[in-house]
Amino acid sequence: MEWETVIGLEVHVQLATKSKIFSGASTRFGAEPNTQACAIDLAMPGTLPVANEKAFRYAVMFGLATHAEIGQRSVFERKNYFYPDLPKGYQTTQLDEPIVGPGSVEIVLDDGTTKSIRIHHAHLEEDAGKSLHEDFHGMSGIDLNRAGTPLIEIVSEPDMSNAQEAVAYAKKLHSIVTSLGICDGEMSQGSMRFDVNISVRMKGEEALGTRTETKNLNSFKFMEEAIALEVERQIDILEAGGVITQETRLYNGDTKTARSMRSKEDANDYRYFPCPDLLPVILDDDYIDSIRAQLPELPDARQQRFISEYQLSEYDAAILSDNTQTAIFFEQAVVICQDAKLTANWIMGELSARLNAEEKNITDSPISPEQLANLIERIKDNTISSKMAKEVFNALWQREDKYGSVDAIIKAKGLKQVSDSSALEAMVDEVIANNEAQINNYRNATPDKRPKMLGYFVGQIMKASKGQANPKIINEILLKKLNQLINNT
Repeated sequence: MEWETVIGLEVHVQLATKSKIFSGASTRFGAEPNTQACAIDLAMPGTLPVANEKAFRYAVMFGLATHAEIGQRSVFERKNYFYPDLPKGYQTTQLDEPIVGPGSVEIVLDDGTTKSIRIHHAHLEEDAGKSLHEDFHGMSGIDLNRAGTPLIEIVSEPDMSNAQEAVAYAKKLHSIVTSLGICDGEMSQGSMRFDVNISVRMKGEEALGTRTETKNLNSFKFMEEAIALEVERQIDILEAGGVITQETRLYNGDTKTARSMRSKEDANDYRYFPCPDLLPVILDDDYIDSIRAQLPELPDARQQRFISEYQLSEYDAAILSDNTQTAIFFEQAVVICQDAKLTANWIMGELSARLNAEEKNITDSPISPEQLANLIERIKDNTISSKMAKEVFNALWQREDKYGSVDAIIKAKGLKQVSDSSALEAMVDEVIANNEAQINNYRNATPDKRPKMLGYFVGQIMKASKGQANPKIINEILLKKLNQLINNT
């Protein structure tokens, strides 16, 4: 039996406003629990909400970046449900007249082909509080600091057919909202959360299968794992003659398990009705055009610029342009060292490996763009070898302040590469003189085997120089002298 998967995403993006969507309370992350929820956020009697203009501006920026229709008339509704972290008993959101209408984004698949994923709409709404289940000895704590934080919920069409496409789409949205500056993208802090709607059907069928929704995934890895698990579960049930129940599910990334949370509600279960405290918001053409004129560079445009301006490969440009902070780091370093390819290699290689190992973002890097550029300059001018550069990189990463700059580390650790031809020539002569048997083997070997035999001599020279000899110059001198020996016999 051949099955195909159908996936749609609902992506909740916390907008990077300083105050909440309907109040002046702070949205700063990390404050003591329940210190940033004001009377308006809790809908206390006598309070009235006031819409935050910046939230509308950010939503319009997203709509323009995804080629979407902009809803010039926005209306807020109350979505009624009862949950401990929703003290109002309702969520102020948009249903029939959202601020962003149909749009699309293009994703790149593993085989290099592209696919357009349609966006059904994106609407503004307020976030709920947060239920805390750890350290309460069988009880739950409620932190209402997040209540009222502005969100856009981005609802896709069911255009994705596997976990890889869903992750590519989610990553593209992450890249867009962080490039726009409307979200910090910190998924560990809940700034982006994913609800994944999944169904399966027999290959070739038109009708969609019964879907489930796995809620509140906050990493690309967890999303991929949750999709794989849910697809397998649904196929197993159907092949055993069972039926899929429409429900909301939760995935635990630590235990790699999922469970049912509740039966899936429909819109009428929430008793939506127009919010009596908020008038419709009308956006005129001048307002939208002014936002369009100030849009920053988006990831796709940045990728093309990196290809044309820095002669990077399409792959390198895609990696470096995807994240705004990585792109800024790259360009700041290139301005100094004037070597885009070497800078790209170090950022995507050594720097990325260290950041990933320590679960850090590039904004948390102990090494600045200036320091990386200085390191690359010393590689280019043959002051240090690539191997030595990794030792300098490690000292910078460990913040060995007793050394300070790249040059100070090189000097203090005695890492300066020997590039003086006369000094290296003397080392080569000494190694040749002290290794008569190996020289004879080299002389008697066939031309195709000689290149492999060079490593022994290079190793002896590097040992004699304590690793400081310039490998490129050594190889040039060594080949020249060995060829002279062979030609003179």
